[in-house]
Amino acid sequence: MTFDVLITGGWVVDGTGAPAFRADVGIVGGHVRALGRLSETTTEAETTEAETTEAETTAAAASAAVTARAAVTASATPIEAETVIDASGRYVLPGLIDCHAHGDAVVFDQEIQLAALRQGVTTLVLGQDGLSFAPTRSVAALDYARRYFAAVNGAHPGIDGPVSVAELLAGYDRATALNTAYLLPHGTIRFDVMGPAERAADPGELCAMRAVIETGLSEGAAGLSTGLEYVPGRYADADELAHLCQALGALPYVTHMRGYGASAPTGMAEVVAIAERSRAAVHVSHYHGPASTLLPLVEDARRRGVDLSFDSYPYLRSSTILAMVTLPAWVPAADTDHAVSLLGSEHVRLAREWAGLGDLWPRITLSHAPGFEWAEGMTLPAAAANQGMEPAEFCRILLMETRLEAGCVAARPDEGPEGERSVREILQDPAHTGGSDGIYVGGHPHPRGFGAFARYLGRHVRELGDLTWEQAAVHLASHPARRFGLPDRGLVRRGQIADLIIVDPLRVADTATYENPRALAVGVDDVLVSGVPVLRGGRLTGETPGRALRPA
Repeated sequence: MTFDVLITGGWVVDGTGAPAFRADVGIVGGHVRALGRLSETTTEAETTEAETTEAETTAAAASAAVTARAAVTASATPIEAETVIDASGRYVLPGLIDCHAHGDAVVFDQEIQLAALRQGVTTLVLGQDGLSFAPTRSVAALDYARRYFAAVNGAHPGIDGPVSVAELLAGYDRATALNTAYLLPHGTIRFDVMGPAERAADPGELCAMRAVIETGLSEGAAGLSTGLEYVPGRYADADELAHLCQALGALPYVTHMRGYGASAPTGMAEVVAIAERSRAAVHVSHYHGPASTLLPLVEDARRRGVDLSFDSYPYLRSSTILAMVTLPAWVPAADTDHAVSLLGSEHVRLAREWAGLGDLWPRITLSHAPGFEWAEGMTLPAAAANQGMEPAEFCRILLMETRLEAGCVAARPDEGPEGERSVREILQDPAHTGGSDGIYVGGHPHPRGFGAFARYLGRHVRELGDLTWEQAAVHLASHPARRFGLPDRGLVRRGQIADLIIVDPLRVADTATYENPRALAVGVDDVLVSGVPVLRGGRLTGETPGRALRPA
């Protein structure tokens, strides 16, 4: 028997929730073709006393991966393989799926590919929060999406005019080491049809948006996303969104709700109303806040028959554009020229309204500030003091000079032990999936894009035991694959596409911090995408087998 790749001696965590089992994995033509004791030769590896001592402090499954290094049974049939990867003492998992990432433009950057693969992520779900590059039929819509979310998505290197979903996906296909799936961004579509209108859609506009969505789905989109705290998405009501969601079929409506934390009941009530009117499956983005508030909302929605899932990231601080955090509603962020004009002419009114934000300014750290790069990584009060200004005045100047492009990391008010307990409880819910909400733009981004999934595996699986390894493979791989219509991924099973990661259960960890946010994760040194090794020994191989995934 001849394989393209043979992974030997590992413990397979297959994504079904079943216990890990010792098996070799044989890959042919990008698919798993054999699973079992395939190795021709017998190998033996002894556990050192130091390894055993460390393993005893870990979760039982991780300990078993090291202490149960039994000999590999010889196969009766000679085995040949072009590439052999020794996974002794390590786990073989399905590639992890980041359900919420802002890699729409930067996924072509090898630094970002390496950051994801070193965490075990093989697929990014893009088109988040209702704002991205496609589908756009007008230059105005594309310019708006690029400008408004410049601090989130960055600048796409291959787009110089309006672009369809089919064209966008074609640009991702086999151009990167990672797979990508793409959601239709409601805000971009709305702007294309209605411009920055701050009102409900009329019947003709609803019909036009629905037609754009149906076309995008036929071209390979994996769902519809909204950003209901951004513009223009915030101007849409539940009737508009339910009408548009009726086109989705089994694919999900993915939403940045209209409120989180203390406002989560309001946001979730709208989610449930949209789901009940449209019969769409729903997926809530970056679900954060007190677990005592959030988890009963999930339970109630599912009790009412809503097919609901959500993603979260294991950090307490958020990251977004500074304008969303600070600008009052009367500043029309969808119209940059007008907004910048008001920031100049209405400084007295702004100062009066911002007087009540004294507790917010210290929680803001600047992540992206074009023209003010010296301030990236500084808190807003520290940057303001550097310029001899009050925080509110410096914020106003910064927004004007960057034309609203500034980005930030923001500490939540509940940062501390109670917030950490909520993070742990939320990620244990069966409806949970993993999403980094990774924003890679700027000199000092949030560390979640570089460490979220390694943090799940190292801290929440190995150290805290919040999930078992088997549960982690479900939450981070097979559940997301089902949710986004990718049935041939997310499992280690014969016939599945071989997106596989090999994890050292005793070493995997995130190293990115708020102070050093781009530090790479450790403990995932070998990764295959579509059966092709893209990471060997922790380094990129230069192969680009990543696919633009289209729902089955």
